[in-house]
Amino acid sequence: MPRPAKSELQLLEPDWPLPAGVHAFVTTRLGGVSAAPYASLNLGLHVGDDPASVKRNRELLLQELESRTGLKNLSVQWIQQVHGTTVHEVSAATLDSVPEADAIHCRVPGVVCVVLTADCLPVMFTSGDGREVAVAHAGWRGLLDGVLEQTVACFSDGSASSAWLGPAIGPCHFEVGAEVREAFLRAARAEEEAATRAAFVPADREGKWYGDLYALARVRLQRVGVSEVHGSARCTVCDQQHWYSYRGEARTGRFATLIVSRPCKRNSREHC
Repeated sequence: MPRPAKSELQLLEPDWPLPAGVHAFVTTRLGGVSAAPYASLNLGLHVGDDPASVKRNRELLLQELESRTGLKNLSVQWIQQVHGTTVHEVSAATLDSVPEADAIHCRVPGVVCVVLTADCLPVMFTSGDGREVAVAHAGWRGLLDGVLEQTVACFSDGSASSAWLGPAIGPCHFEVGAEVREAFLRAARAEEEAATRAAFVPADREGKWYGDLYALARVRLQRVGVSEVHGSARCTVCDQQHWYSYRGEARTGRFATLIVSRPCKRNSREHC
């Protein structure tokens, strides 16, 4: 994934082969109007930033998204994330709401599905024909409890063609207690135990472990048949110039991971 050279709003395209008509992007923290410590493209309304600044940042994002994709009259589906496993199913009737959920599944073209993160793992999905897309917010709790499996189950054939793992806290910084490691090991199936153990290495502090969210996500995706998984670790703590990091900054903003499928023509909600 390329990094922006200037402090301008840029939509970064994932290293992910997508079906025709599907667009996926990740924002950085650059190019918005929020003041420090949220500088500058904070898209989260729940972190203490000036709501007017967040509103303007969201407007700038939509403008850039329409410019980059050539799509107009896009709708954006926001959600209130709670580290759970609920998947919101988009419909025309829900677009003005902000439901409590940690993933979005969408069969409605022209709807931008968004999750916001600042260390948690964002995961995007698409069907092979691009008619269905999804995005999930996977902190360790949601990952353990099955948010990725729940998202995949929403696809019409019970599986997604491929997935992409976005920027998150890397195994170099994701320190957890022994209870987190043990919880993942208890939840692992027999054939997953070796990979789950390998996802944790002892930390410098006694009783602490470094966990690899990317490796743990791949285990869960393989469990539900998603074998084509793209993306690699881009640690948000290591690169706070471009990403927000809750562990690195505590009081900070949120960046967006988003996916949208193309409608046939303006104002259409039907696929080509």
